[in-house]
Amino acid sequence: MERSIFSFIWKYSRRDQLILLVFTLITFPFLYVTLELPKRIINDAIGAKTDVIDIWGIQLNQVQFLMVLCFAYLGAVLAHGLLKMRLNTMKGILSERLLRRFRYTLIARMMRFPRSYFENTSQGELVSMVTSEAEPMGGLMGDAVAQPVFQAGQMLIILVFLFVQSLWFGLAGVALIPLQAYLIPMLQRQINLLNKERIKEVRLFSSEIGETAAGISDLRTNGGWRYRLATFTDRLGRLFDIRFQIYQKKFFMKFLNNFITQLTPFFFYAVGGYLAIKGQITVGALVAALAAYKDLSNPWKELLTYYNQTQDMAVRWEVVVERFAPRGMIAKEHIEGEPAEIPHLRGTIKLEHISVRSADGSAILDDINLEIPKGSRVAMKIPNQTERTAMAELLTREISPSRGRVMIADHDLADLHQTVLAARIGYAHGRSYMFQGNVGDNLLMPLRTSPKTVLWDPQQMDRDAIETLRSGNSRDSTKADWLDPGIADLNTVEDINDWWYELVKAIGTEEIMFRRMVTDPMDPEQNPELAANVVALRGEVHEKLKEQGLDKVVYRFDPDRFNPALPLGGNLMFAAPVRSITQAGLAMERGFLAMVVEHGLAEQAIAISQTLVETLHHTFGRDGTDHPLFTALGIEEDLYEQLVDIASRRRNEGDAVLSEDEFSLLLTIPFAFTAEQIGPAFPENFKQEILSIRKNKGALIREKARDLFTPITPDKYLPRMTV
Repeated sequence: MERSIFSFIWKYSRRDQLILLVFTLITFPFLYVTLELPKRIINDAIGAKTDVIDIWGIQLNQVQFLMVLCFAYLGAVLAHGLLKMRLNTMKGILSERLLRRFRYTLIARMMRFPRSYFENTSQGELVSMVTSEAEPMGGLMGDAVAQPVFQAGQMLIILVFLFVQSLWFGLAGVALIPLQAYLIPMLQRQINLLNKERIKEVRLFSSEIGETAAGISDLRTNGGWRYRLATFTDRLGRLFDIRFQIYQKKFFMKFLNNFITQLTPFFFYAVGGYLAIKGQITVGALVAALAAYKDLSNPWKELLTYYNQTQDMAVRWEVVVERFAPRGMIAKEHIEGEPAEIPHLRGTIKLEHISVRSADGSAILDDINLEIPKGSRVAMKIPNQTERTAMAELLTREISPSRGRVMIADHDLADLHQTVLAARIGYAHGRSYMFQGNVGDNLLMPLRTSPKTVLWDPQQMDRDAIETLRSGNSRDSTKADWLDPGIADLNTVEDINDWWYELVKAIGTEEIMFRRMVTDPMDPEQNPELAANVVALRGEVHEKLKEQGLDKVVYRFDPDRFNPALPLGGNLMFAAPVRSITQAGLAMERGFLAMVVEHGLAEQAIAISQTLVETLHHTFGRDGTDHPLFTALGIEEDLYEQLVDIASRRRNEGDAVLSEDEFSLLLTIPFAFTAEQIGPAFPENFKQEILSIRKNKGALIREKARDLFTPITPDKYLPRMTV
């Protein structure tokens, strides 16, 4: 990687930085006009000596001339503001592109780290560097050239304007700048050294947090938590001391800078007022000079901020690059791109004078010579766990020998592309990592080594692809087809599925996977074909259940029957929820509950709720919430206690004592539980009343509640239900 952040910026954004530079220069004339026109308005328009002013042969009275200058000033301010807005937008986009490139570069380098490096470096430390520590670098990447030129140019124009008004104004404006230019960077360098120490301490702190999370059971079991907390106290104390020193120096620097900045207006008022009294300058020039100096302080402040930022980011860059350049990294050409061929490694395996050393230099394997003939099945007996692991990882190039070489089928293992090793060498161990996603994504990873299709975009209209290339990220798209059956010597995706099923049966997990599949919900938008197949199987499954005499133990969706396995809301509308709806969430849906009241269901619904809560309280009390029968209902303990309190007050004092929120919460119970769960407390006549409302007004109710429920139809997959 580039040794400095500016080398990185210039290498990957030279053209864009020059465009920003040109755009910056274009803004300067408009800035000067915004400084000059206020003086002209005061002296030439308001303070005009004659009633008629001649401008390029056009006769204007004093008021007309004033309006011309005012609108010219307004136009200049608007143009300058729009140019600055566009300039800042361009800088922001460039910053994000370079930050995206930098983060991708770090992640790509991480793919080449030796395994031993991960054993000595915490995941939290790497995550912190790629995310939070890289984030502030993005701001500097867009400002690298344009920002100092823009701010310095603004300062120069303002100073030129001041010198044009009066030599003394110009000298007063620049008098204290050298002092600030000396003191502020000197103090900032001290702050930067402290920041470097702070970054190191934060990384160690992050590493210790990760270790604690990973070993929390050991800490509790072995009584080590108090000592561990004491080490955190020490670490936090060191961070506090460093930050305390930073705050002292930082705010002293700000005080000093602000004090020096405020000294300059003193010279303006004293010297400028004296010159105005003596008649050597006009009052308009003095007012314009004061306004210009007010504008001068901002670019000077921005320049100092830019300097401080460059120093801070240079330290961050140095630390991050150092951590992402460990010894023993896999060669770049062995992991990027694709090899010309993927040879079959069917031949003799030779280990020639192999030695392997640990990170601290101690010998793990020493001068190993071994030859395994082609086609042999070999078992190695290695008593030491470290040596066993080293031997296995040596044959997969997860570790590299400190001396000697590994030959497989006359190929030097060190010279092979990583794709060849992934395709031809299998390694089963007990530390396999399950990535987020489904089982298939993890299992078929070896068959997705490169995209097999190229997305067609002849007009280059794909904005994501264009930005990917401009940011130096991978050209590979996740939208392409990556599955390659040929790697496993198969022909089609169906062959892969058949092989997968045979594999699942061989290891005896087909029943577990099937049960998990049918008891979990599925997103039909992500798997539309599977959802359609599930819907098509409904009739066949029902016929099979009838053949086996099991149709009575399954409640089939029937628009003319009450379904005890559906809550009241589902039965009322013959619909299923479109998303997870908690009782508290449903209580907030006042429109839906008002509809329940409107159709005369509230009285019986609240009676059911009262009976159910009292039954639960009588059965479990307040202390029996850990009983399996109670936990099967899925009621949160806090909600249960709240409902018991509401039902108790309603029983003793009536509905009048309940607030609207409490009444709504109690009313949600029949919509959260099924008739089966409620049991005898759910009366038969209430079921018939619900069916009657469904038949007469079901469509209207579904329309009003379409944001919460979706209709149940024979040809529709219901996403909130299990497969």
